[in-house]
Amino acid sequence: MTNLPAPLASPTALEHAFSDGLATMLERHHGLGVYILALANAAFEGALWARLAAPLAERHALLAENLTATLRHGGRLDEPDDDVLVFLKLLTIGFERLQTTQSRRAGLWELSFNPIRALRPPRMSGVKPDCLLRPFDPAGFHFNKPFLAREVLWEGELAGKAARLLYNKFPFARLHGLLVPEPARELPQYLTPELHGWAWEVCARAGAAVPGFCLAYNSYGAHASVNHLHFQSFVQANPLPAQAAAFTHNGGERPYPLPCHRFADRETAWFYLDELHSRNTPYNLIYAAGALHVLARAPQGGHATAAWNTGFAWRELAGSITLFSRDEFDGLGEAEILAELANHAAHLSPHLSPRLSP
Repeated sequence: MTNLPAPLASPTALEHAFSDGLATMLERHHGLGVYILALANAAFEGALWARLAAPLAERHALLAENLTATLRHGGRLDEPDDDVLVFLKLLTIGFERLQTTQSRRAGLWELSFNPIRALRPPRMSGVKPDCLLRPFDPAGFHFNKPFLAREVLWEGELAGKAARLLYNKFPFARLHGLLVPEPARELPQYLTPELHGWAWEVCARAGAAVPGFCLAYNSYGAHASVNHLHFQSFVQANPLPAQAAAFTHNGGERPYPLPCHRFADRETAWFYLDELHSRNTPYNLIYAAGALHVLARAPQGGHATAAWNTGFAWRELAGSITLFSRDEFDGLGEAEILAELANHAAHLSPHLSPRLSP
């Protein structure tokens, strides 16, 4: 495939761009936001932690000293309230006690212990929705905010559209980014045939160069946290549980605990998505090279969930569960995960069952 930007030209190019970008960002910008972003990304992956732990510890101590002195003297903090709150929690934990992300399996399901992500502000991901389309709000949080310019990994043209790739501030996937197509259009988080086709094409091109490259999408009401059209990019070395051959939607024999369909044709996939739109049914998507998995689900906030449920978005619905408690990470079993996934199933009409692409 041609016309790929440099970071997506190969796995090595993406890994180096991701790591070098974090190191450069940390060196050039001394605010809380950049520190928190670099820390959360480094703690997610061992190689990044090995490279960045020392400068992060040095920056942590300096920020702690400055923040403490400012507060004790009644000074004004020139930092967003969200970042101040996150950093105060980090101070309470202590840098030396911070833990990197750990993973294990429970049957077919994946579990991750990611305590730093527990500090993430919820934004709109906890709002109970009444429809899938909410108008873009220029006064709300969006990806054109000037302070986010320092968090951009890459910006340019991708598959015929202007695009911006930002770091995810609290990652829960490998090489986790936020891909915003045509950010200047200020589109709400509502998928269209145009942007669905674009995401399909991006995965076809990037997936050929970077094996395991995927895009994920949360509709409004499916734990999208920002109402500005975006996808989440990541690299999955092994298939997510929902992508496993064992499940019926992938040609296997085991039923998935909630409605999940796999499409190998973008047009057929869109017909199904359009039907979900017409019924105001939230959904989560996982685009890979030549395939799309659609998970139709109950709206967020509309039903009781398990105490360990930290918010089920695309990755959780695909069977990879993020946990903030060490005890829950150690003790959670396959049966509990299966039951909680089934608890998020959308109640679809019997005829809303698309002809699946081979």
